[in-house]
Amino acid sequence: MKRLGALGTMVWDTIHARGPVRGAPVEEWGGICYGFSAFEAAAPDGWELLPIVKVGANLRERADAYLRGLSRVGSLDGVLTVPEANNEVEIFYGDRARRCETLKGGVPGWTWEELEPLARTCDALYVNFIAGWELDLRTAQQLRKNHRGPLYCDLHSIFLGVGAGGVREPRPLEAWREWLRCFDLVQVNEDELRLLAHASDDPWQLAADAVNEETKALFVTLGERGAAWVAGSDFDDLASAAAEQASGSAPARRGSASVPGVVTEPDPTGCGDVWGMTCFASLLGGASLRDAAERANELAARSAGHRGASRLGSLLARPTQTLEPRARTS
Repeated sequence: MKRLGALGTMVWDTIHARGPVRGAPVEEWGGICYGFSAFEAAAPDGWELLPIVKVGANLRERADAYLRGLSRVGSLDGVLTVPEANNEVEIFYGDRARRCETLKGGVPGWTWEELEPLARTCDALYVNFIAGWELDLRTAQQLRKNHRGPLYCDLHSIFLGVGAGGVREPRPLEAWREWLRCFDLVQVNEDELRLLAHASDDPWQLAADAVNEETKALFVTLGERGAAWVAGSDFDDLASAAAEQASGSAPARRGSASVPGVVTEPDPTGCGDVWGMTCFASLLGGASLRDAAERANELAARSAGHRGASRLGSLLARPTQTLEPRARTS
């Protein structure tokens, strides 16, 4: 079996949906667990998952119960118990996409000395900045230098500081060029792209300029509009990315993939996490960039119709799911 290491943070979420239609808040596992669920549905043949997470002692028993219910998890060797209180996030939605997050607790990030023996057992690594401090730049650079398999990163909460009362606050990313060079494939959402390019008048041109021999593609999730990307002109799948690295970088090209339908009263919590894991798992299975993005759009849209990560994997794995058709425009 090949092994995908998935590094992030398991979060206990309390989700307050927009308006009264959804009823009482939902308390559920979230964070990297959405990615674990997506791997249940999108894993290529011959691959298993190694969760690489630190869990607060206060929630370790509950975390183990969740993880042991996942069919694609090969072992829990990468799950470390720490004395700090586990991350708990309260999420308030103001509209279909915008939200306010408040963080309590917080497990520490990984040092290279802790991560190296686990990374060595993995054929590929998926990194998701759920807390925002899972890795510091030095550790990410060590990972880049020493790991030979594909590296995928959803930068996500690296763009969020922690303000008064634990409120997460958007912030630009310092040393962003150095961060991007640490990964083959990088994911951000539309707001995060603007933060990445806070000093640029053209975020998409900056994204195109960021594609090079180290960073093969930059994906931008667009919510209900799907996703877009910039990639080297020779990059169509992971095999071509390896060939491009051998021959040198190529000019960037852009692409996009729309969502085939819409979800009534969606809960967008975790959709980006589902998107990223599905995209990367599809690429590991040999899919083209476009096919991987379209599959990621499909599963992220399904995820929007479900709240929390528990039992999400079985929903995502269903062969078909009808979405409300997208209205035609003239």
